[in-house]
Amino acid sequence: MPQFPSDQLLTFATVLSEGTLDAAARLLHITPSAVSQRLKALEQSAGRVLLQRSNPAQATEAGEVVLRLARQVAQLEADAGRELGLGTDGAQLAVPIVVNADSLAVWFLQALAQVPGDLGVTFDLHRDDEQHSTSLLRSGTVMAAVTATPEPVQGCRVESLGVMRYRAVAAPPFVERWFPGLEEGLDKRPVRHLGGATLNAATTVDFDRKDTYQWAFVQAAFTAEGEPVPERKGPRHYVPASQDFGDAIRLGLGWGLIPEVQCGPEIADRRLIELAPDRPFDVPLYWQRWKTASSVLDVLSDTVREVSGLYLRKP
Repeated sequence: MPQFPSDQLLTFATVLSEGTLDAAARLLHITPSAVSQRLKALEQSAGRVLLQRSNPAQATEAGEVVLRLARQVAQLEADAGRELGLGTDGAQLAVPIVVNADSLAVWFLQALAQVPGDLGVTFDLHRDDEQHSTSLLRSGTVMAAVTATPEPVQGCRVESLGVMRYRAVAAPPFVERWFPGLEEGLDKRPVRHLGGATLNAATTVDFDRKDTYQWAFVQAAFTAEGEPVPERKGPRHYVPASQDFGDAIRLGLGWGLIPEVQCGPEIADRRLIELAPDRPFDVPLYWQRWKTASSVLDVLSDTVREVSGLYLRKP
């Protein structure tokens, strides 16, 4: 059974978080030579290369396994020290979490703000699309994730948080230019909605190149009409920040999907026009965290569960 001393694991994790051996040495108050020696000893114990000596340093596939172990050991040590009432000399456990941009903008910071300050933790937030965030759990980069993936990553537990509902919206001048007559039709019954071909031709605002929600909405419109889905052809803007994404739509650059909790009042007073009132776009969200017993992750999970319930719809 290989042995992985905690000082070697700490050094390995610090190199990856800081990016270089020199930066890790400064943070750990040891020499770069000592950092190198610890890494060499750790790789000898593992029997394989764990670190790509690039700039910044990156973990190999085997290194991702050891990184996960290193962070779990640090978490368990911090929990044990807290339960024993041992002083930490001001040191705090850093909890890395991956969150999608809309959750971060709408509710997740509210959850972090309610975590008790005396828990002695800091948060290292990573932003990634909820369809791709579990890769950071697999690599050991993060301890927990808000994700759209219901299948638990190995070594993790998962629970449903609720549904983030989106509405397809555009600014009135954009609607007048691209969808003439739509706004008047919305005042009549039954509710009028745009067809897939019309949406596919209009300028769209996407968050980034991972964002498939607008296109999924267009595909659903074609499917509802029983028509074959063509290739995506409309022009697109990419705006990779939640507030700026919404502002781009409000300013008339294109149409897009905005969380209902953010755009509801603007739809009500017609500052934004909903393009398909009878077709909300729902995204189920899940909380995945390491199975490792941890009072810190338990408190964080309880808070995330409570606050998300105030903003997300029940599944």
